[in-house]
Amino acid sequence: MLTWEDCLALCELTEDEIAAIAEHEHLTQMAAVEFGNYVVHSPEGVPMIRRIILDDIAAARHRNDLTHAAKLKLVLRHFIHNHPQAGAGSKVAAA
Repeated sequence: MLTWEDCLALCELTEDEIAAIAEHEHLTQMAAVEFGNYVVHSPEGVPMIRRIILDDIAAARHRNDLTHAAKLKLVLRHFIHNHPQAGAGSKVAAA
């Protein structure tokens, strides 16, 4: 039987990145791990996950949750660091 940690390790995303996907897609954490694993390994997946995190940042700002927006910005920076193709031509600081 696979544990949560096993599933998380297999998907090549962090727990915070999975949480951002779950928030955006309205999924449980486990469903977000499955979705994230599928998406991150597809050709359009890394830009899609970057867009998901950016959307979450915008939503947090819209509801004036600046603490959450700042946390998500750090998640985005980490994601781009681990998946450099996500940052191609983008400015994380402008997020």
